[in-house]
Amino acid sequence: MLVVGAVVFVDTMFYAAIAPLLPGLAHELRLSKLSAGVLTASYAVGMLVGSLPGGVLAVRAGPKRAVYLGLALLGASTLAFGFVRSAVGLDIARFVEGVGGACSWAGGLAWIVADVPERRRGAMIGGAVGAAIGGALLGPVIGTIANAIGRGPTFSAVVVLSLALIAAASRIPLVHDASGQGVAHLGSALRSRVMIVGMWLVALPAVASGLVNVLGPLRLHRLGAAAAVIGAVFLAGAAIEAAVSPAVGSLSDRRGRLVPMRFGLVAATVLLACFTVPDSAATLALLIVAIATTLGMFWAPAMALLADAAAAQRLDQALAAALMNVAWAAGQIIGSGAGGALAKAAGDAAPTLLAAGVCAATLALLRGRLRYA
Repeated sequence: MLVVGAVVFVDTMFYAAIAPLLPGLAHELRLSKLSAGVLTASYAVGMLVGSLPGGVLAVRAGPKRAVYLGLALLGASTLAFGFVRSAVGLDIARFVEGVGGACSWAGGLAWIVADVPERRRGAMIGGAVGAAIGGALLGPVIGTIANAIGRGPTFSAVVVLSLALIAAASRIPLVHDASGQGVAHLGSALRSRVMIVGMWLVALPAVASGLVNVLGPLRLHRLGAAAAVIGAVFLAGAAIEAAVSPAVGSLSDRRGRLVPMRFGLVAATVLLACFTVPDSAATLALLIVAIATTLGMFWAPAMALLADAAAAQRLDQALAAALMNVAWAAGQIIGSGAGGALAKAAGDAAPTLLAAGVCAATLALLRGRLRYA
């Protein structure tokens, strides 16, 4: 748990470092909102492309080897991000980082679920998610430091971290019995309504997160917030989200997966609808932190719901983790890429109100209990 938590911590740390860097990169490279959205979404595109291959790798070669590959790609891509000076080059670096993240998450989550009893699944996944959000918490700090001393020196340290984590993972034994499953086994599993609902409940908060990660920094900057302030806002939001996730995962073990997510859907509907209301950086900062806290009510229960459904369908947990990656990545692409494009065409209110409406519709559809069979 500690090693997997450290792996996803480092992965999300460098993913989240983009937030305070985005205004400066937008100015330096003359990026539009759409281009900024593409840069932010490139990681998610890489994860989407790498999700199923990463899951199959974890099934056939074992979760540990999938984690090794993920860390190697993370180190190489983040080092490149520190020195590349073109928008296309940065997009490619983020894409490769996303492929590495897909391998790390597929291997790491499969590794955890394989060693955890069902009654503790939500809590343990929540712990991993909390570690990942902790990385997102530190990411804006790294981005702020990179703004001050340069991307090259700051991001060079990731190579050392990646090698250290590979060494730590290599010391932990893992008994891996290959199930022999592959992509073809996903067809029957996806006939399960619970599997589809689980994927949607991973994708929906990812849409909101991607949207806020693009529009939030740019809107804060427009209201007068400096890069350090933007970093502090996302730091505070991630800190609360990291604290909420393990507790919500444990709650979902006791009270059911949908209970915390229903509360999250109510809050997300209201907060996203109010995104364009604040006319000061301070008020908008509070709203962004509140949205991050609300998103913390989704991740662990939704991922545990997918793991539960996979167990009921006898689907290898590495492939279930791949589906989680697909759902998260698709949500991020829609939120940051399509959201940025819609904001450019119709203003920030259009995508945030649309996201609020989708949350309300999802809440209305989540009635009663889910049947896993």
